[in-house]
Amino acid sequence: MDLVLTFLVGSIARTDALLLESRQVIGLAAAALLAMLAAHVGWHGTDRLITWRQRPDED
Repeated sequence: MDLVLTFLVGSIARTDALLLESRQVIGLAAAALLAMLAAHVGWHGTDRLITWRQRPDED
């Protein structure tokens, strides 16, 4: 019985440590993905703004 209890407690501790480590990696990956998305949207937004400002007036 002690062996099973030791195994369960050890397994829970390892799982908790793994989740804490993976949370940092997931956060870093999400931050990188959001930065790339913001750059992409900014690039296209700037492109459209420049195109809109270069149009001749149609009055």
